[in-house]
Amino acid sequence: MAGVAKFFLGFVLAIAILFFAGVTTARYMITRLTAPPPRPVFPNDNPIPPEAEASPKPSATPAPEASSEAAAPSASPSPSVSPSPSASPSPSPSMARARVTQPIGLVLRSDASQSSEQLGGVDFNTEVEILGTSPDGQWQQVRTAAGQEGWIKAGNTEAIQ
Repeated sequence: MAGVAKFFLGFVLAIAILFFAGVTTARYMITRLTAPPPRPVFPNDNPIPPEAEASPKPSATPAPEASSEAAAPSASPSPSVSPSPSASPSPSPSMARARVTQPIGLVLRSDASQSSEQLGGVDFNTEVEILGTSPDGQWQQVRTAAGQEGWIKAGNTEAIQ
């Protein structure tokens, strides 16, 4: 009976040693393989000083070479800028002719926002008159050949003469 107990105890200890050695090795390999690689440097990158690279967030203080006017707090609060392009887009007085370059066409909207009402569509290669651009430059007000006016997403037209 003592021989069976020794065998069983030796077997359990061997399994425990192998288990803990495996866990330790796995944890070591995981920590070694999950370390981030060094940041790659490309020829067109601006050199970053080592102390700036180590800090996770840029500081909000102005650079020493900045003028004293820029560093001084302003007496009046700065106006808040609304992220919505539909704040009050105003068309510019100059009109230009353009052609739609988006292969699937564009949605003509009542206002300069993604959530505004859809008035119709403008097909690919259709000529439009550009009446203006939203203040943020994301939308263009256009008039189609049929006389319908609305807003389309900017960057999907090509100027024509």
